[in-house]
Amino acid sequence: MTSNFVAELKWRGMLHDAMPGTEEHLGNDMQSAYVGIDPTADSLHIGHLVGVMMLRHFQLAGHKPYALIGGATGMIGDPSGKSAERNLLDEPTLRHNQNALKEQLSRFLDFKSDAENAAVLVNNYDWMKDFSFLEFIRDVGKHITVNYMMGKDSVKKRLSSEAKEGMSFTEFTYQLVQGYDFLYLYQNHNCTLQMGGSDQWGNITTGTELIRRIGGGKGYALTCPLITKADGTKFGKTEGGNVWLDANRTSPYKFYQYWLNTSDTDAEKYIKIFTFLSKEEIENLIKEHAEAPHVRILQKRLAEEITVMVHSQEDLDNAIKASNILFGKSTSDDLKKLDEKTFLDVFEGVPQAEISVSEIEAGLDMIGALAAKTGFLGSNGEARRELKQNSISVNKEKVKEDFKITPSDLINDKFVLLQRGKKNYFVLVVS
Repeated sequence: MTSNFVAELKWRGMLHDAMPGTEEHLGNDMQSAYVGIDPTADSLHIGHLVGVMMLRHFQLAGHKPYALIGGATGMIGDPSGKSAERNLLDEPTLRHNQNALKEQLSRFLDFKSDAENAAVLVNNYDWMKDFSFLEFIRDVGKHITVNYMMGKDSVKKRLSSEAKEGMSFTEFTYQLVQGYDFLYLYQNHNCTLQMGGSDQWGNITTGTELIRRIGGGKGYALTCPLITKADGTKFGKTEGGNVWLDANRTSPYKFYQYWLNTSDTDAEKYIKIFTFLSKEEIENLIKEHAEAPHVRILQKRLAEEITVMVHSQEDLDNAIKASNILFGKSTSDDLKKLDEKTFLDVFEGVPQAEISVSEIEAGLDMIGALAAKTGFLGSNGEARRELKQNSISVNKEKVKEDFKITPSDLINDKFVLLQRGKKNYFVLVVS
């Protein structure tokens, strides 16, 4: 064993609750634990990361992690923390999602080595698909009373909520299916611990109850806190929705910016949860940050560590360059190195105007670019004044009134960036 897993989670603020005896159990040789992952998309989002980080710490401590893709449970929908039933997925979609998720999980977990504690990916659809309804209620359902199931917080909340649709029988039985997963992994993989968010405690303990009643053994439960933001808004959400690990859904630039823009309070919490930096290094960073908060040392290190872990060093370098375009010194060459998606992400919300290819090929004069053709500035006269005052830039380079925009100025063969002063941007879209 390389470290005390439970102690590691405690100092990182990643332990909410654990069944009595869990820490002692994990001190006895290598143990196996699993975390269930919802397969309703072909990418993880950062809301999944706490569970994934727990599995990674578990593996680093010398134990064997199992990542369970909830193919069967994904066809049902977990009522925990939900106000409505989720859409059900077909098998081809689930298999596609499973393969994509394993690829992402491989950035955190070692699936490929010959080590005894190499990670394993399983899908509960594989053992649930041939289970008939009659077999399930006979072999599993009879061991758990309705009174026991009704006592779970996830069930109570849905039944007492004002949602008109109530709770379907399908969702009500979710905890039995998740409980059976734990029993199956216990019996077939000697998996003795299930981990998850604190909202999963009820479902996890249903599993330990099945292990006791059917398996005649002992299962353990451990949960992490649900991650919150200091300002009360939901962690992992932006105006555009979830922050995904897939670069096609959330660009590395936007991913980097999400972490860079966290508050001081959140950054101090997140750097413990979402990086593998040592306690000593984190304490030193927190101390440095307190001495000069405006430098945002914590946010920068957090954003750097997690962007490299999820994407790559190259993606981080590009994200930093893209950030400097808005907030630091950059050149026309820097702009032209941006791919179209990153360019649009950087200048999201900036006013735009369309210009024809023929006008650019003929050479677009600056008065037309600033006022007559675009409306960026209020009048031709204002455009001339700003040009004389040397406050106008094209692609980050200062220009005079005699400058003409030509095809050689295009970024990605499509965009031209106009700028007045330091903060007023305008994008020409050539079509």
